[in-house]
Amino acid sequence: MSSPGGFEDPLWRSIAVFRFASLAYVCVLVARDADRYAHPFVAVAVLLVMLAWSGAATVGYARPTNRGWPLLLADLTMALAVLAVTPWVVGRAALAAGTPTLAVVWEGGPVLAWAVSGGRRRGAVAGVLLGVADLAARGFSTPSVTGLILLLLAGVIVGHVARLAVTAEERMQRAVELEAATRERERLARGIHDSVLQVLALVQRRGAHLAGEAGELARLAGEQEAALRALIAGGDPVPAAAEDDALDLRALLGRYASAAVSVSVPATPVPLPARTAREVAAATVAALDNVERHAGGRAWVLVEDEGEMVTVSVRDAGPGIPEGRLDEAARQGRLGWAQSIRGRVADLGGEVRIASTPGEGTEIELVVPRKGG
Repeated sequence: MSSPGGFEDPLWRSIAVFRFASLAYVCVLVARDADRYAHPFVAVAVLLVMLAWSGAATVGYARPTNRGWPLLLADLTMALAVLAVTPWVVGRAALAAGTPTLAVVWEGGPVLAWAVSGGRRRGAVAGVLLGVADLAARGFSTPSVTGLILLLLAGVIVGHVARLAVTAEERMQRAVELEAATRERERLARGIHDSVLQVLALVQRRGAHLAGEAGELARLAGEQEAALRALIAGGDPVPAAAEDDALDLRALLGRYASAAVSVSVPATPVPLPARTAREVAAATVAALDNVERHAGGRAWVLVEDEGEMVTVSVRDAGPGIPEGRLDEAARQGRLGWAQSIRGRVADLGGEVRIASTPGEGTEIELVVPRKGG
């Protein structure tokens, strides 16, 4: 789970310092209590093994690629082995009298390593294992429960701090990448504005009142100008999302803005469940297709966030829909309208409202609940 480098490196260096500082403390205790040990010369040999392992572990953990299960398990096994030989080296009588174990503080090194590498859960596991082994070495005497509690707390707290550090590093990296992408987009936008957009705007203005192919070229230039402006001013593409994730309806509908289609959205995001947002966008596209076929293509799209409900209005300035035309189309088997618009919205638990006056255009309102159907 650990990421190479970054905010974790200071933590690993701190663990290395802790290993040698705690080992020095153990040496002081051994020198003080050696006359009470059952096998004092073996205790010196154990100290040398602990010193050698502290150096090997420090070198191993210094490389991010080595911070995996083999080294972590070896580190834990070494501490467990020191605790396992403690009753024989120190003696049960000395331990019962309050003499510390050989791994008294040094055993915290593996707990900290597990916590930094895998978070509070992994740190807690190592703390419990070594805490129980410490209890067993002491003969499960009541005062030694303190060691178990301290190891457990160290694993949980250090693991939590380590995860916070990794999360902060990831967020900072994403912020740096986003800032770099924004700067590059702004640089490209300046270049496009100074060249392509100005040319397209000029062609659209000069040919707006011309007939024939020249007028069509001017119209296409206007559409491309609007599309380019939306591209360089907009954010990242709409990401893929699971059904239960939220999507901003503004981003989905904003892609359909052009010289012929005006899209007006709120200043703040309009989050909807991914399925709901996509279905509303599909129904809106179906309505725009109808405008293209029957009303000349000029349309105005308005998104309104009303709290529990979201309304998308599609208005045109076409000839309007004669009364009974939609019912007649349904009887004739032309179900595009019913399936693409009414069906989608109804499946979401919403409704479609139509206001149309012959000669004055049509307005379609898609009203859906925020939670969807």
